[in-house]
Amino acid sequence: MRFSALLLSCATVLLAGCAALSDTVDAINPFSKSVPKAKPAPLPVIQPQAEIGRLWQASIGKAGEYALTPAVVGESVYAAARDGTLARFDAGRQVWRIETGKPLSGGVGASDQLVVVGTPKGEVLAFHARDGKLAWQAQVSSEILASPALAGDLVVVRSADAHIFAFDAASGLRRWLYQRPLPTLVLRSTAGVVLTDKAVFAGFPGGKLVAIARGNGAALWESTVALPRGTTELERIADVASDPVVEMATVCAVAYQGRLACFDSDNGRQLWARDISSVAGLDIGQRAIFVTDEKGVVHAFERNGGATLWKQDKLRLRGVGRPLALDRKVVVGDFEGYLHVLAEDDGSFLARSSTDGSPLLAPLRRMAAENFVVQTRNGGIFAFALR
Repeated sequence: MRFSALLLSCATVLLAGCAALSDTVDAINPFSKSVPKAKPAPLPVIQPQAEIGRLWQASIGKAGEYALTPAVVGESVYAAARDGTLARFDAGRQVWRIETGKPLSGGVGASDQLVVVGTPKGEVLAFHARDGKLAWQAQVSSEILASPALAGDLVVVRSADAHIFAFDAASGLRRWLYQRPLPTLVLRSTAGVVLTDKAVFAGFPGGKLVAIARGNGAALWESTVALPRGTTELERIADVASDPVVEMATVCAVAYQGRLACFDSDNGRQLWARDISSVAGLDIGQRAIFVTDEKGVVHAFERNGGATLWKQDKLRLRGVGRPLALDRKVVVGDFEGYLHVLAEDDGSFLARSSTDGSPLLAPLRRMAAENFVVQTRNGGIFAFALR
């Protein structure tokens, strides 16, 4: 237990301003309180080619040092705050708001029946989606930093020590636990899991991607996204620090100081890989895979084969987060609360909009059609539509 705590402590120090790591990681790290020494790129002047319209906005409360990601189920948006506030909004109208009585550290996971959040003490709190009343609670092995994943009769929660717990959605009883050894040093990240009707997909420190059986938690296959390289422990960090993305029969993941790699989701066979370093993560569009690298540069790679299509470097060091692909566009947020809409074909700027001026650390969440929702560090909830 002391060894596991040391791993997380070391990782926190690394991402909170350790001189051995670059300022670019601090710029996109939700847990960092330091200010990057390097100067971010100035906000580029653009000629709007598309419209990004605000549908509605609300407030939930500050996220503090955490990246609290909202959950979207149909017309409903569920959001949480560091102080324990949890609320449901339907098309911008508040349906209910509760105080959970505990500080919250992980984002929200939801289905049409259940809303689940996590705490710094590893408590899993599940509430009924219709009225916000407590359904059940459970315990995991350490702090929860990622949003729980819900599908069917299963709730999957990842703790900060990279243990993955599966709970019965109706009763909260634990069904299984998946765990694996960790390297000496790991990044403290909000990486969660992707839950499909076939498997649970998760990336791990050391550059591994694993498919886990829904039924019993056994590993179906394990593949390598990136291999640790270098002579020091710092140089050898190669963690998958963001959620993988599953699209049809393909699953893709990206590692810090590593690679972007895509695999056959049924058997783990590697389809292709490209060298790139990312903490923010990726998304898959109609014809491209988009990745934000550690310096805030947005890259586009061809879905079939990984050929480079373009890169947009005018947002360098602006704390750019995970891309969100919508139709023929891609949206990213930055550390000043701006949203930037890029063209899928060439990465050119199509539109821009502001929120409340605080960092957009949590991933953007897709809604219906070309709509999406964002949550800022100061607790603003904003829904937008692209036209």
